[in-house]
Amino acid sequence: MVVQTRGRHKESPLKPLGAQPPPPQAAGAPQPGASPRSGRGLQQKQPGRQLSCGAGAMRKGGTGRKGAKSEPQKPSAPLAQRVRELLGLGQEGSLRGWRHGLQVFIEEKGAFIMRADSKIWFTFILAAFAGVLHWCHITTLFENDRHFSHLSTLEREMAFRTEMGLYYSYFKTIIEAPSFWNGMWMIMNDKLTEYPLVINTLKRFNLYPEVVLASWYRIYTGVMDFIGVQTKTCWTVNRGERLSPVESCEGLGDPASFYVAVIFLLNGLMMSLFFIYGTYLSGSRLGGLVTVLCYFFNHGECTRVMWTPPLRESFSYPFLVLQMLLLTYILRTPNINRGSLIALCVSNVFFMLPWQFAQFVLLTQIASLFAVYVVGYIDSLKLQKILCAHMASLALCFILMFGNSMLLTSYYAASLAVIWAHISNLLKSKFIGYKDFDTLMYTCAAEFDFMEKETPIRYTKTLLLPVVLVVFGIIIMKAIKYIVWVLSQKDLCEREDHFNHGELVYHALQLLAYTVLGILIMRLKLFLTPHLCVMASLVCSKQLFGWLFGKIQPKTLVFAILAIMAIEGSANLQKQWNIMGEFSNLPQEELLEWIKSSTRQDAVFAGAMPTMASVKLSALRPIVNHPHYEDAGLRARTKIVYSMYSRKPAKEVKRELLRLGVNYYILEESWCIRRTKPGCSMPEIWDVEEPANAGKIPLCNLMSKDPRPYFNTVFQNSIYRVLKVTRE
Repeated sequence: MVVQTRGRHKESPLKPLGAQPPPPQAAGAPQPGASPRSGRGLQQKQPGRQLSCGAGAMRKGGTGRKGAKSEPQKPSAPLAQRVRELLGLGQEGSLRGWRHGLQVFIEEKGAFIMRADSKIWFTFILAAFAGVLHWCHITTLFENDRHFSHLSTLEREMAFRTEMGLYYSYFKTIIEAPSFWNGMWMIMNDKLTEYPLVINTLKRFNLYPEVVLASWYRIYTGVMDFIGVQTKTCWTVNRGERLSPVESCEGLGDPASFYVAVIFLLNGLMMSLFFIYGTYLSGSRLGGLVTVLCYFFNHGECTRVMWTPPLRESFSYPFLVLQMLLLTYILRTPNINRGSLIALCVSNVFFMLPWQFAQFVLLTQIASLFAVYVVGYIDSLKLQKILCAHMASLALCFILMFGNSMLLTSYYAASLAVIWAHISNLLKSKFIGYKDFDTLMYTCAAEFDFMEKETPIRYTKTLLLPVVLVVFGIIIMKAIKYIVWVLSQKDLCEREDHFNHGELVYHALQLLAYTVLGILIMRLKLFLTPHLCVMASLVCSKQLFGWLFGKIQPKTLVFAILAIMAIEGSANLQKQWNIMGEFSNLPQEELLEWIKSSTRQDAVFAGAMPTMASVKLSALRPIVNHPHYEDAGLRARTKIVYSMYSRKPAKEVKRELLRLGVNYYILEESWCIRRTKPGCSMPEIWDVEEPANAGKIPLCNLMSKDPRPYFNTVFQNSIYRVLKVTRE
């Protein structure tokens, strides 16, 4: 055991070969690209629609499939002579000619393979480098912000606040169970999360990431223990005066460290996908570079993974990047193979399983694809195949989540029946000022408010928004010209000379959908900003800017744009790197230690949603409400619990709490006066719900002074007051 004060200190690709001279052609040998049967040259197949046009087109009454007449067949040579010719044994009687031909063939084909492979592998090497760079970046930011490596186990759990702590608690349950399957049974028959109900949390929540990570952790630690390899190092950390020392462990053997390490690795891989995505969409590795640098320059607008690793988006979004890359390939390829559709289906599943909001994003994708189909950029057969992949993935998710009703009713059903008391009211609050308790609980939170006015300004300072607006404008202009041409011309042959890139039109429409989502709900700009970065890669596209590249070198243009972006982008990165902190929440630590030492194991708690997640995670006590506010039943429970911050009579509040089986209520006095904006303090929210009580003293203020006779104070510190519900 090492005693340590809490401080910051602790323990080229192959070059492509040059072109080789073509081998000498024997007399009568078919030339490259020639058909050995007809002697005619083969036309190179181009992506997109293939139309036969011009004088050589096949028309009714033509030759059809007959082709050119072949020469009269000559009598076959004797078998021995044919064998000698095959082996290269001519009149010279040696293998010299055969060896020379084979050598030239190998050298030519080998040079071609090396050139092709070097380009592919160079792209993958650059993608891997981008992934490692992003992994290092977010890992460093997370460590700088919390000094996570030096925290105790309890402090690390407290660092996972709100719903993050709730999700992590199920990972903890599985790894601490006697066996993996015993842990699975415990989370599928959970008695702690919504007392007194027994719920299948695998059905109610999106917990497959925790299940997978817990299985990996158990396998990893089991294998390492078996071979005798140490998986973590522990030491004592002195926290300063009047604070007791704590034990801190570092290494993948520590559950919290393993958990966040996998999340950061996944999001590092996501950056590799972004590089490949930008490269493929633009047709240039410069496009991949633009995407990655735009992401870094606007990093604070793109992701929250470095501050909140356990959130569902941290697991889900990387698979959306993969899904959209696959969709781009499908839209660009004339003939869809079964493998690409299966890959699309699998990526859909991996995107939907971890996150309850994923189906809404895919709904915007289907709407964008349908619009692309309507204007004639994809045919009905391709759209049907894509829809089949979506439906198959939806059905599979429905089965894996044990019949979760939100999947079916919120994805394809136009009415969104189950959540229409939920989502529709939220939209009404955005447009017509509708207010009730539930909508105010959402809209008073900054992440569910409208997009900040400063966000477009920040996009503009890094030049991201101007570049994307130019790209978007050119795509729309070319698409409109193409549609007008299609509607005005009868000759289908001429259409191929115009803009026919459905995948680019899809990305433009998807950008519009993400923009609407990001404006309405600020949290959803995590879809908008990365997509802006992907669209920025199209500044390298020859399909859009070929007319400009004839006048100016593409590299010159791209590096000039990146140089201007880097002015503000490097400042943004420096601001992130300058964030230094150290997690500490002594009042909550005192609360949790008191709960573990002074209450029974079956004591039931109620209180603010973020605190309840910590009570369930660290104290393992039953709770009646938690931060997963999307469920209608949970919203009703939370409304009862939060009546402590209303102006109701104490007797009425006590009666409702007893009906839920509550033994202790954790009162946070700051919630009585805290307001994120006008009208958003808890008493003001209740005034909207119960205008008849407006003007009365909030119950939380009365409980802070003297909770008797309905409650008794059993614990108190600077933040928390624990009230015991009296039974008489």
